Amino acid sequence: MPTKKYSDKIIKVPRFREENGFYTTPERSEVMSKIRAKETKPEIILRKTLWALGVRYRKNVKKLPGKPDIVFSKYHLVVFVDGGFWHGHDWAKRKKKLKSNRKFWIPKIERNMQRDEEVNEKLERMGWTVFRFWDFQIKKELGVCVQRILVHIENHENFSS
Repeated sequence: MPTKKYSDKIIKVPRFREENGFYTTPERSEVMSKIRAKETKPEIILRKTLWALGVRYRKNVKKLPGKPDIVFSKYHLVVFVDGGFWHGHDWAKRKKKLKSNRKFWIPKIERNMQRDEEVNEKLERMGWTVFRFWDFQIKKELGVCVQRILVHIENHENFSS
């Protein structure tokens, strides 16, 4: 088994409970309960665009590590659409700006980032190509994201022929 790209051991995330010193307001709790793990707007936008172009895929394949958001089995390509907050976009800056419950959020997000690396490594060892797009990339640069997928598919088809 290849060594991991990061040197840290697995990050332990504490339970989010008041007994552990974490707190939240009922309003914040209500907002957080509405956050989805799948079927997010950026995922749907990307999938609908690909479908309209005639590109077929599977969603959230449970048999693959990390349950990729979009899977193109024929082309050995998986796509994840990651939320900027949850997956640590620009983490060095954002980490400093966290004000409340830092002892929970910092390990939580860093463990997510660590898990993303682990999932990427597993999938790549299995022969899959992994694309990860930030949610804001899908919203602002949809064409660029779609083009990357189409180029991979086209290259795969040319290589297979």
